[in-house]
Amino acid sequence: MEHLTQKKKLSIMIAIMAAMFFAAINQTIVSTAMPKIISILDGMDYYTWTINIYMLTSTIATVLVGKLSDMYGRKPFLLIGILLFMVGAFLTGTSNDVFQFIAYRGIQGIGAGIIQSSAFTAVGDLFPPRERGKWMGLLTAVFGFSSVLGPLLGGYLVDHLDWHWLFWIFLPIGIIAFGMITVLFPKVEGTGKQSIDYLGSLFMTVAIVPLLLAFSWAGTEYAWGSAQILGLIATSIVFAFVFVFVETKAKNPILPLHLFKNNIVTVSNLIGFIMNFGMMGAMIYLSFFVQGVLGISPTYAGYVTMPMSIVMVISSTIIGQLISKTGKYKHFALIGVPTMIAGMAIMIFMNSVPMAILSMIVFGLGLGIGMPVFSIATQNAVSHKELGVVTASTQLFRNLGGTIGIAVMGTVMANNLKTNLQDTMQNSPVVKDLATLDPKVTEQIVGFANPQALMNKPLLEQTEANLPADVQPIFAQMIQGIRDALGDTLSTVFLTGTIVLVVAFLLVFFLKEIPLRTSNQASPEGEKEEDIVLDRQNS
Repeated sequence: MEHLTQKKKLSIMIAIMAAMFFAAINQTIVSTAMPKIISILDGMDYYTWTINIYMLTSTIATVLVGKLSDMYGRKPFLLIGILLFMVGAFLTGTSNDVFQFIAYRGIQGIGAGIIQSSAFTAVGDLFPPRERGKWMGLLTAVFGFSSVLGPLLGGYLVDHLDWHWLFWIFLPIGIIAFGMITVLFPKVEGTGKQSIDYLGSLFMTVAIVPLLLAFSWAGTEYAWGSAQILGLIATSIVFAFVFVFVETKAKNPILPLHLFKNNIVTVSNLIGFIMNFGMMGAMIYLSFFVQGVLGISPTYAGYVTMPMSIVMVISSTIIGQLISKTGKYKHFALIGVPTMIAGMAIMIFMNSVPMAILSMIVFGLGLGIGMPVFSIATQNAVSHKELGVVTASTQLFRNLGGTIGIAVMGTVMANNLKTNLQDTMQNSPVVKDLATLDPKVTEQIVGFANPQALMNKPLLEQTEANLPADVQPIFAQMIQGIRDALGDTLSTVFLTGTIVLVVAFLLVFFLKEIPLRTSNQASPEGEKEEDIVLDRQNS
């Protein structure tokens, strides 16, 4: 595909970006609306699972499809991914409870993982590493644009229409993307018929799932040192060793272990894991701060987060062009990651809308500068025949980091929130005031003494308006106390995310930089002769 005409490449890129936009807009449209949706479904105890299941299924799908797309080409998997995502989106909109919602989001995650892995790999098929920067930047910009439009539209829809429409409104775009890929994307043969590593796929899956369950339940459902959590972690470790053993014997491993002998691949994947651990773990709770602490409705919450996406779109597009022009990438990571750290550090102290917007701008700038670097670095470090699997490994580590980060940050939030709420209620004069009220009124007010109630602003306003005039100040004071407790808790979450990002920045100094290749047929510069021979033997 590298030798197609520029016009043909452009038409294929339009089709790829349409598929990426479809998956991205359906993901971002629910970001600001998710707290309210889960509140309506009465499932706040399972909030992290609505995110985790998506990340879990997309993670597994990503790594499996990476190797398979090297074998059978990208087109069939792009089509399968779009189809699964459409089915998952439709079913999610029909959910009657949080458990159905979680199951159907899992189907969406499978489709999203396939689309994401295939799309970024297809860019590598079309363009050599030296030219990929600008196109990777454009794909990042597509996601950034959806991050602007999605939260705004999602907030508006959940405030004015039934929440189910958030998952149905963009289904026509999925049909269009499916048609464009079918017509415009050429059928390209992969590496030929080879054995599929079923055992490796199985043991990789059963190693990942217990690990994610352990981090999801630790500190919330079970104590960190409980038999359940330790058992899950032990199970994950055992199957991880089995997976490694199976991969050393497999003729065509699903995740070739020799890739991790490459310094660039290993360091880039570690950075991606740690960055997403801190970033996703903290960013997923930003909606809680904007809506729960600042008391902003989902519609206007989208305007607060919008600057991050706008800045990310602009910066990623510019940085992509500069990477292609200079053929260098490391110094952009050295600028982008600390900028992200600065943005998240501001979140620790934010107590107003202007500070929230400032943190979004700074964080979005760092995200746009730094994130494209590591995908380009890993693709440039291996031969083209392993493009799919190395791209999948990058997504695997990022998704694992994000999923585990969300779970760990959820534990940090739950533990700190419980303590902060207890301190607030014990030290607040509201407790004494409640004792003087009619028991029925007291029972009604106490029912709102939890952060979940903060996500439904119209209900809070209606409840306060219906209370007797002398009771309204007591109710307002209690709600403000809960907002303060939630704000203190989220500051701890953002601080944890900042510390994790600092670790990622330190690892950037260990990232080796080699010139970006100008052809997909060339071997990576600096690749040892014995590694080339080994690659040929493995193929």
